[in-house]
Amino acid sequence: MRYPDSVLAALRALRANVLRSVLTTLGIIIGVAAVIIMIAVGAGAEARMAQLISSLGSNLIMVLPGSGTAGGVRLGVGTQPSITEDDAAAIQREIPSVQVAAPGMRGSGQVVSGNLNWSTVIYGVTPEYLEARDWQMAGGRVFTAEEVKGAAKVALLGNTVLANLFPGQDPLGRILRINRVPFKVIGVLRDKGETLMGRDQDDTVFIPLSTARKRVLGGRELGGNTVDTIFVKAWNPGLVSLTVDQVKKLLRQRHRLRSGQDDDFFIRNLSEILEARAESSRAMSLLLAAVASVSLLVGGIGIMNIMLVSVTERTREIGLRMAVGAQSHDILGQFLIESVTLSLIGGLIGVVLGLGGSVAMATLGEWPTVIEIKSVVLAFGFSAAVGVFFGFYPARKAARLDPIEALRYE
Repeated sequence: MRYPDSVLAALRALRANVLRSVLTTLGIIIGVAAVIIMIAVGAGAEARMAQLISSLGSNLIMVLPGSGTAGGVRLGVGTQPSITEDDAAAIQREIPSVQVAAPGMRGSGQVVSGNLNWSTVIYGVTPEYLEARDWQMAGGRVFTAEEVKGAAKVALLGNTVLANLFPGQDPLGRILRINRVPFKVIGVLRDKGETLMGRDQDDTVFIPLSTARKRVLGGRELGGNTVDTIFVKAWNPGLVSLTVDQVKKLLRQRHRLRSGQDDDFFIRNLSEILEARAESSRAMSLLLAAVASVSLLVGGIGIMNIMLVSVTERTREIGLRMAVGAQSHDILGQFLIESVTLSLIGGLIGVVLGLGGSVAMATLGEWPTVIEIKSVVLAFGFSAAVGVFFGFYPARKAARLDPIEALRYE
């Protein structure tokens, strides 16, 4: 029998039992759709994680103050003011792998413009902070080193603050009050989005570090030129681990810590933390895809079961075909084509449902999904392979039937 004739005969056989064919393909349909959706969800989570890493800044580490004690109880990170602007300057000056080291201090305050007000986060920073965080300007300019040195009353606004204080207006050159101190708006920052903890990074105002210390945040426990944080950016990702070691060594020397004495500061490799979370997300997406692929195997077993039933029901037909000259490979090919056709039809329907489900999750569930062509091809190809693998045994059994015995079968 020629190949086109085998295909037509297989399609006629499947059409003769439409409902049974549809029910047989359900496992394949569900498996293919589940694999595509799970991979899309996992890829969306990876893309979201990459976006978070990008919004944080690349090649970045944070130096934080140490942990103080009260009554023998450790109070946690940042309770012992121990890092200073001079530490930041020494890090940038003495460590070649450092591109920039930016000190900063953080607080909160009420920001007022006209009859509008907004409570937000106030950051006292140097111009290097924006370079360390890869934070671009949407308009205006960054304050200069001279303005930092002179404690100028100038401010940069995040987009959330801009939307609440200057809706639909150009804020550049306008005056606002931060904790009752007047500031001139000289720049607007581009969107950064949320952090891993869900905090809005755009809900912030940047002012010069010296201005924050003297006029806005000076009532806090920080004294001298101590700061809350030093953001250190390495020149490239390969230098981050080396930079961490060198920063630790330099700060221990500057703080005169003896051998065996605990650090009075903390160093966090933010890129490493986020990459670890991204790796966990990738592992979870692969696990979900593996679980979903079990449905394909279940669907394959269903195909094998139905094909075995079909061989039993059509035993006399097989004997008659062999009696009029059909060869074993013709019978093998016909039943194998039926099995593969079932799998391919189920695979096509599963692909459509998988793509639709991914889009629905992104639209209705507000969960980021990324549809990858390779996942669609992989799922569809695997469904075809399932048809061949699980259909081969029933087809082989049909091809090996004895014609005489088949004709006598009731």
